[in-house]
Amino acid sequence: MSRTPPDTAGPVSGADAHFRGLEQLYASAPINGLFRSALRLDEAGVSRIDFTVAPDSFHAAGAAHGTLYFKMLDDAAFYAANSLVSDRFLLTTAFNLHFTKPLREGPAHAEGRWVSGRRRVFVAEARIVDSSGEECARGTGTFMRSHIALAGLAGYRPG
Repeated sequence: MSRTPPDTAGPVSGADAHFRGLEQLYASAPINGLFRSALRLDEAGVSRIDFTVAPDSFHAAGAAHGTLYFKMLDDAAFYAANSLVSDRFLLTTAFNLHFTKPLREGPAHAEGRWVSGRRRVFVAEARIVDSSGEECARGTGTFMRSHIALAGLAGYRPG
């Protein structure tokens, strides 16, 4: 069954401006100073975060700590969902994740995709893929509209 994401408000250029605003919002978050990463939004309901797994994110056995998995999966799913909402910041209300392979040092990316929800609650999924193309983790989250206006956030600069 094919799912069609809800339309974003305005013409295509409006959606592109919204996507650039969300990318700026991601880059402005203080937590991202701890993680070398970049968000890319090219279409509604889909996101990609490129990041580098560095030894400073390892647990004692020499692979990425679960913190990194959760951060990248949650962000990828969140931004896939928030790409469909141009007026409000979404909040994560629940997130489930499954580890499938240790994530080692080097480049990786998280892919997010909207699954369902059109009004107040959105469901999105994400997966992490390592540099060899293998999936290392998968997760699903639910996200709810907040009362926080995107336009009121200093990091959100559409355009």
